[in-house]
Amino acid sequence: MSNENQVKHLHVTYNDIHNLIRKYTPKIAEEFSPDLLIAIGGGGFFPARVMRTFLRESTTNKTLQIQAIGLSLYEPVEGVAEEKIAEEVVRTQWLGADAGKMLLGKRVLIVDEVDDTRKTLSFALTELQKDVENELLKHPEGDLEALRASTKFGIFVVHNKNKPKLAELPGGTVYYAGQEVDDVWLDYPWESTNIEEHDKLAALDVKNAAAAVKAAEV
Repeated sequence: MSNENQVKHLHVTYNDIHNLIRKYTPKIAEEFSPDLLIAIGGGGFFPARVMRTFLRESTTNKTLQIQAIGLSLYEPVEGVAEEKIAEEVVRTQWLGADAGKMLLGKRVLIVDEVDDTRKTLSFALTELQKDVENELLKHPEGDLEALRASTKFGIFVVHNKNKPKLAELPGGTVYYAGQEVDDVWLDYPWESTNIEEHDKLAALDVKNAAAAVKAAEV
């Protein structure tokens, strides 16, 4: 395979993610101040946990909680045909029977590691909004407008890939991305079985990127 056809990798460290979130959290605290974090497993777990630490320091919500949902687009799931992988988003874990009650009237921030095709994020938001609408059916008609208006959804991703998206986000969604990146293969530390080697490759990525910028300036 020629170098032109090789997939470019970018190795991301735990410190990289921690510092991106630390830098971005004040903006989220000021503009959105979530009442609830929902981590999309498994890439959203670590970012959500770090973000909760900084949000608790930046806001008055010292009891901010994290809930988890599981969605699969690229990984095999029992009972799903192989040809549907990367084509169809599948629920593997959800919030339970009281999902709508948990969400109604809240500012909910969904956290994931990357916005790639946007299929997963779009699916998650659409399904959560369905839960809210089902919960609204239990309330008097006169309360619906106020309850619906007080329920807001936002998204935070560590990385947004600059590429054409295959899905749209529902209207009114607040969107935050810690860093914009090219359409490269992102290697996250929780996917590595050798963290020392992973961190060495991340340092090499930084060195190579700096060398490329310097060469371009010549």
